[in-house]
Amino acid sequence: MRFAANLKWLFTELPFEQRFDAAAAAGFTGVECPAPYPFPAAGLKRRLDDAGLTQVLLNTPVPACVPGRAAEFRDGFDRALDYATTLESELVHVLAGTRPDGVEHHRVFAQFVTNLAWAAERSRGTGIRLVLEAQNERDAPGFALTTQAQAAAVAEAVGCDHVGLLFDVYHVQAGEGGLVHRLRTFLPRIFHVQIADPPARTEPGTGEIGWPAVFGALRDAGYRGWIGCEYQPTTAIDATLARLEELAR
Repeated sequence: MRFAANLKWLFTELPFEQRFDAAAAAGFTGVECPAPYPFPAAGLKRRLDDAGLTQVLLNTPVPACVPGRAAEFRDGFDRALDYATTLESELVHVLAGTRPDGVEHHRVFAQFVTNLAWAAERSRGTGIRLVLEAQNERDAPGFALTTQAQAAAVAEAVGCDHVGLLFDVYHVQAGEGGLVHRLRTFLPRIFHVQIADPPARTEPGTGEIGWPAVFGALRDAGYRGWIGCEYQPTTAIDATLARLEELAR
């Protein structure tokens, strides 16, 4: 199991640019940087290289679902591709976004599919894969994607092999349940996994999920991707990583 530190959630007591060395010191070999855009990509690449880290994932800076913002989304997506190329990140999360007040869901969903289809064509042949994430309605009311089946249907409709799912264990458990069943069902489409334990979104082993079953399902299916640690730690992060490795065994 390859665990990546999400630098939005972990090491938040440090300035962002110092979190790379902290992640490496804690034992991580990869990082997720959802929004690296305030910092020059070349400088971040040097920090990754100096720390011996792999850049795993970044998000698009502009959500894809908002009608009237297609041009802004496209500019943002090109920026995400530039960062992903410089940082050698294999994955770009095409952030679906939240439905604006007063806008009907079918318009939001149609805009998301349209923008995703453009992004899939734009990124064809780059070696960069796109992932879609469903989020639960309690934490993200009005989010454009709320179920794994919905996200998988969109990825299938786009019809590109480099478009798949970001399976967020926390969101699936909080929004749908049937966690291991859904993991096994959608694993052929899953490019990336993120973890946290409900109800407080803390590290695995502090909440309601049976993690040996989750990691066992990933192991039995031969999952080879990264596992992003997107949680609020309740103890020293190096201790939580040791606990993760124990649960995964």
